[in-house]
Amino acid sequence: MRIEDAVEPSEQGMKLLEVGTAYFLMVLFAIGFVDLLLVLVELLLSGEFTDPNQVIDIIDTVLVLLIIVEIHQTVVAFSRNEPVVRIVISAALIAITRKVISFRPGEYASIDDAFVAASAFSLLLAVLVAAYFVVRRVNTGATVPDPLADGNDAAGPGRESVGDSNEGG
Repeated sequence: MRIEDAVEPSEQGMKLLEVGTAYFLMVLFAIGFVDLLLVLVELLLSGEFTDPNQVIDIIDTVLVLLIIVEIHQTVVAFSRNEPVVRIVISAALIAITRKVISFRPGEYASIDDAFVAASAFSLLLAVLVAAYFVVRRVNTGATVPDPLADGNDAAGPGRESVGDSNEGG
């Protein structure tokens, strides 16, 4: 028995689990989106939509949904054997941005604890931004589109158009 024949069923099983995970994330996003809509309607009806804490909570929910989208893209790209580093860094950037936006020093036991947390968030954000631009510069020919670019790609998301490799002509 060849090793390739023995491994084949496990590879197929893993691909099925990857696809299942992608669909699970899609359902999770849909539930979160519906929940966000319900919260928005509730805030509009109650008149609390101008409360800064409620606005921050809404932004927090939107960022969680964006993280789910990025994780979904990571799973899909991984199952297609496409590069995932840029997607993972983008998801991490969204996650740390979420923590920075929802940062409340009063939730910490002391001002020193809040300062340590704020410093850690700042350092992590700086490292992730640097990593994002390093990966962007090094991996300019990747098939994964730059989510921060203007996005005028006629080939659609995740695909290079025919003219992408020949910028001069």
